[in-house]
Amino acid sequence: MEKMGRALLSLSADEGEDEDRTVKFRLLIHGTICRLKTAISSTALAEQCAFVRAEAVYARGMIRRRYLLFAVCLLAATGCREKSSSDGTGPVLRVGMELTYPPFEMQDKAGNPDGVGVKLAEALAKKLGRPLKVVPMDFSGLIPALKTGNIDLIISSMTATDERRQSIDFSNPYAFTGLALLVRKDSDVKSIDDLKKPGRVIAAKATTTGETWAIKNLPDAKRVVFEDQTACVLEVVQGRADAFIYDQLSIYQYAKENESTTRGLLKPFVEEAWAIGIAKGHDELRAQVNGFLDEFRAQGGFGKLGDEYLKNEKKFLEDAGIPFILR
Repeated sequence: MEKMGRALLSLSADEGEDEDRTVKFRLLIHGTICRLKTAISSTALAEQCAFVRAEAVYARGMIRRRYLLFAVCLLAATGCREKSSSDGTGPVLRVGMELTYPPFEMQDKAGNPDGVGVKLAEALAKKLGRPLKVVPMDFSGLIPALKTGNIDLIISSMTATDERRQSIDFSNPYAFTGLALLVRKDSDVKSIDDLKKPGRVIAAKATTTGETWAIKNLPDAKRVVFEDQTACVLEVVQGRADAFIYDQLSIYQYAKENESTTRGLLKPFVEEAWAIGIAKGHDELRAQVNGFLDEFRAQGGFGKLGDEYLKNEKKFLEDAGIPFILR
């Protein structure tokens, strides 16, 4: 405890006030907590203080270390829990997901996994007669964890791309969305083509299809890449990036949350499909998952999840003449 206390106290010093600290805190603190969640469960808190110090450097001064300190203390107090179910007699079904993507994969007020992906995992485990264990981790760690056998499935709003298919298999799609843009309200960017002009800066979340698309299609743009999507939003809010490339519904939500400074270009310029990740060679499990998805769809399961978690977004898409993503 003494070692932990010294490590925590060493983080309290900083190089002066940040005039936008309230906004930065609101946008970044949740992501900081969730980046720490998996490591905290397996290593000493004092060791994580060094990680937080690195996060302060990584954030390039965007948030004061004392807020990161608060994230550690809050995490120590509340935790980021795995969700387990004892239902079923088969082997435990370990489902990996990143719990920083509301309303699909997130935590409730008690710190328990919640959201569309969690409910889908619960229904799948029940269908297979297997106890469920939701394993939270960073998005970039999901495919390595699946390939090494540390989890059985990925349900984390993951796009089934050709590049990812080289490493893992996917179920049939269960959601259909696309890439959209978050830009500043006073920006001259009106479409993806405007980002091809010289001197553009693109924000992207690491290992997402937005980053991949930017690398392949915007080679002349400067890319700023973060593990946390809220840091990408902050780059646009504060004018350091011309656009954030991310999925349509998230862009809709972030534009709504920051309507005084940003706007969303919501018509997708690339369409995508989300699917459940399965390790190669597990053809029987893939067939079981596909059978479950067909049955869940036929029983109106996706519509019910939409009504529970995406009521406003569903209405927005319907009013815009865009099919609802869960189908």
